[in-house]
Amino acid sequence: MAYAAPHHGFRTFVIVWLAQSLSVIGSGMTGFALNVYLAQVLYPAPEQKPELALAFTVLNLGFTIPFVFGGPLAGAWADRHDRKQIMIVTNTANGLVSLLTVFLMLSGSLQLWMLVSIGVLAAAAAAFHLAAFDASYAMLVPDSLLPRANGMMQTTWSISGIVSPALAAFIIALPALLPREVGAAVPVAWMGNGTPLVIAIDALTFFLCTAVLLLVHVPSPTRSDLTTGGRIEQSLWADVREGAIYIRHRPPLLWLVATFTVANLALAPAGVIIPLLVKFNLAADRTARGYTFETALALLGVAGGVGGIIGGLLVTTWGGLKRKRVYGVLVPMLLAGVLQVVYGFSPLVLVSAVAAFFGAAMHPVLNAHSQAIWQSHTPRELQGRVFSIRRLIAWAVMPVSTASAGGLAGVLDPGYVFASLGLIWAVFCTAQLFNPYLLRVDDKAWLDGVSKQ
Repeated sequence: MAYAAPHHGFRTFVIVWLAQSLSVIGSGMTGFALNVYLAQVLYPAPEQKPELALAFTVLNLGFTIPFVFGGPLAGAWADRHDRKQIMIVTNTANGLVSLLTVFLMLSGSLQLWMLVSIGVLAAAAAAFHLAAFDASYAMLVPDSLLPRANGMMQTTWSISGIVSPALAAFIIALPALLPREVGAAVPVAWMGNGTPLVIAIDALTFFLCTAVLLLVHVPSPTRSDLTTGGRIEQSLWADVREGAIYIRHRPPLLWLVATFTVANLALAPAGVIIPLLVKFNLAADRTARGYTFETALALLGVAGGVGGIIGGLLVTTWGGLKRKRVYGVLVPMLLAGVLQVVYGFSPLVLVSAVAAFFGAAMHPVLNAHSQAIWQSHTPRELQGRVFSIRRLIAWAVMPVSTASAGGLAGVLDPGYVFASLGLIWAVFCTAQLFNPYLLRVDDKAWLDGVSKQ
């Protein structure tokens, strides 16, 4: 019997989405604030550049490695336990971790090793939260509305990319902006900067998410392999293996996740290459226009963020394709790859901004359709472990891609490196338009039949 979402399931999803959106913005603010803290407080001197670069790298690895490689375990756990409770516990844990960070900052005792340890704890909690949250969509939202729900989440990430840095920068500068005579009347006036306040706000958003979850009903699926006593005889690691086997036995899904692996190969180095493009490839044009490096970099970032919002609003309003949703993945991917080629070769700031805008607008559309495919075809009781294995396969290439492409961009023309990655992405997507396995990924009956062969 097909699963039927709760009568008010989409309304519940919207409530949870609103709270989660605030938390995403809060976490984005914390990421920005920690970068400022490292650069301005822990390693402020120009001669500390090597230490600062190492600090950025270690902190990013401290978050990325547990988040990516802990995903399969988190997904299996989400399929064995109440997903609402997992989200409540992880939100509360991250709120407490944020408060600990605030305390260490205010006491002046926060060191890099502490920050990395905190990042590892936060990443572990985030991995379990994402596994439970991702697998809860399909328990609340009917299949027909899944692309719309996914578009809403994609819009959240795009809004955060614009709002979080600006809001964090304002709050960090707030103590210095207050008049001296305000003094002790304003609680933040005595701070050197508002970095602890930013992280405290992030903690508040985590606790807000916990409160919202306590008030709503988020169902978890009943596993089909329960014993008569309600126990799960299969081990946790067997659950992890089952998620991998589910994908391996379904070639169309394997091709779909492979397509995203190539996408991440092309996109992962953007954070390293784009500043190099602005500094070197766009130098003549931005100088002629009177743009500073910071202004041009901000312009490209805002263009991409606005494009992401437009794309998210488009798929949210439209609802996405109801049939042949794989084309909602491949066509936007192909266009994004072509736009990345334009971005890499462009010597003009405004052309790069247009490429950034339209390229970013493709991402919510393709991600929403992909998520809808996975949610519609993966049994709800398996979604936690399957989605986590899928993320592991798609994301594992990102550290390698960032390091290798970043190294190449340091010795070669960064524009050529970025364009070459975009060309690889576009060619691969073009080939997938003729892949008979991938094009039938929407056919659930055929997909299940292939898995039994």
